Amino acid sequence: MRQFYSALCASDGARGRRVKSNSQETDLKNAKNNELSDRRSAAAEAKAALLNAYRSAKDSAEPTRLAKQAERQAIAAAREERRAQRERIKLEELERAQAAEAERQAAAEAAARADADAREAADKDRIARVIADEAARKAERDLRYANRKARKS
Repeated sequence: MRQFYSALCASDGARGRRVKSNSQETDLKNAKNNELSDRRSAAAEAKAALLNAYRSAKDSAEPTRLAKQAERQAIAAAREERRAQRERIKLEELERAQAAEAERQAAAEAAARADADAREAADKDRIARVIADEAARKAERDLRYANRKARKS
């Protein structure tokens, strides 16, 4: 019953309030005077009125709906563009970080290679000095041996 009253009262601005009328169709409090067919036709009319009100509201709201839809699409496109921009920036930053890491790693390998070369050169130099010292000691020993032989003979 309330739906029927709210549908009838919507045009009067009295939504939700009961408006008393003298006609049999709108006065549902006096149900004993209403026939079933009267009540059914009143319900059908109310339903049609609601449907017509919905259609007219929908038709009147169509331009604003289209404008809002276009605005939402523009916002979604801008959001997608910002997301793509963030993705590009993130990818560039990742590439820069990888390049810096590769450069740092190459520098570390070069430093390690230089250190290893320096150690190897130092080892070779030490070995050369040891060999030279050995040769000098051998030469001194041979000289002493030769001098001793010379003194004995």
